[in-house]
Amino acid sequence: MDLYGKQAKSAVKELLDAAKLNAGDILVIGCSSSEIVGETIGHGSSFETAEAVFDAIYPMIKEQGIFLAAQCCEHLNRALIIEKRCADAYGLEPVCVIPQPKAGGSFATAAWSRFEAPVAVEHIRAHAGLDIGGTLIGMHLRDVAVPVRLSVDHIGSAILLAARTRPKFIGGIRARYE
Repeated sequence: MDLYGKQAKSAVKELLDAAKLNAGDILVIGCSSSEIVGETIGHGSSFETAEAVFDAIYPMIKEQGIFLAAQCCEHLNRALIIEKRCADAYGLEPVCVIPQPKAGGSFATAAWSRFEAPVAVEHIRAHAGLDIGGTLIGMHLRDVAVPVRLSVDHIGSAILLAARTRPKFIGGIRARYE
């Protein structure tokens, strides 16, 4: 496993530990391979780098029964590549598109090529997320996102941000919470 894969695996392990996800929950990952290799997002796509990151993290995610949602780039309006089982479980409507390294992004393309039955969807409400290189995954998280500080703050040259979500606190001063 290369350095990028090791960094990604470490970051995902920490996030999974902090987020306390359950089987069937969704983890969204946006990944700029351009940023990882030190280029500007969208201008230095590296399919090999995206494959290395995907191959390092997906077995661990899958082993825990968590659904991975790979965010596409802005050219596909940040659609998501997921397994059909995830779409079925959450009632998500697939759209017709197949990501390519320069139209969808290398990470989403790697996910498409490695998932058993990949589909693209436009929207998702993920339980946790990892943003590798400023891909802006916030639109795909549930309403209350909580930042998670990881010991790994970069993958290659890409800044790494992580979040988990929690239910909203409602009810005011008399309410009790877990």
